[in-house]
Amino acid sequence: MFVDSHVNLHGEQFAEDLDAVIQRARDAGVKRMITICCQLTDFPAVSAIAEAHDDIYCTIGAHPHHAKDRPDIPVEELVEIAQHPKVVGIGETGLDFHYGYSPREDQFQSLKTHIEAARRTDLPLILHTRDADTEMADLLEEEMGKGAFRPLLHCYTGGTELARRGAKLGAYFAASGIITFKKANEVRDVFENEVPDDKVIVETDCPYLAPVPHRGRRCEPAFLPDVAQGLASVKNWTLEECAQRTTDNFFKLFDRVSRPA
Repeated sequence: MFVDSHVNLHGEQFAEDLDAVIQRARDAGVKRMITICCQLTDFPAVSAIAEAHDDIYCTIGAHPHHAKDRPDIPVEELVEIAQHPKVVGIGETGLDFHYGYSPREDQFQSLKTHIEAARRTDLPLILHTRDADTEMADLLEEEMGKGAFRPLLHCYTGGTELARRGAKLGAYFAASGIITFKKANEVRDVFENEVPDDKVIVETDCPYLAPVPHRGRRCEPAFLPDVAQGLASVKNWTLEECAQRTTDNFFKLFDRVSRPA
């Protein structure tokens, strides 16, 4: 059994064949999926997919690219939306200084609000980080001192420093298709040497980042076994062991997702 901890199913890329995409994932052994909210205005579309399928759950949050849209969203609003029965995480939120689509101050403000919502709801916090390793580590350490929360560094491509500091805070790390890319040696080194075995899960981040041997194609959750094979090679696990470990880790973190019998 595999679990895809991060899919983006509500966009145009899957508008024509969503049901077929979901069925192919099931046929590939993907038993649970979490479809991610990246803009607050997308929550109705995201939650509708989760409501329509017993094996799909969702989140509520604003990607750092969209932090500028509502940087001052009240914590109470996120907490209220998170009461939806299919919401199992807060985010995707975080810091992205690569593109700079939102001002840094808006990204920090939005992220801190999401952290407080994660504390109040005791839901995992799904974090995006790009070109902001030190700033993210500093903020996570500062905020953890104010009260515990459960961070997940999704699609991890950061360096050793953030991995080590995040691991000390009990963070989880998600491997994506990038772990299979030819030039991703630094990512593989981090997962091999810095990411604890009991804190690693897998994701496709579809429709992006299709793993080898699907490079150049639209990514689908059905490709998750190829991501797991990449992680298994790094960790020196069999594919079956990787599936078992990452599935167990997933359900420890996302404890509001029902586990198949």
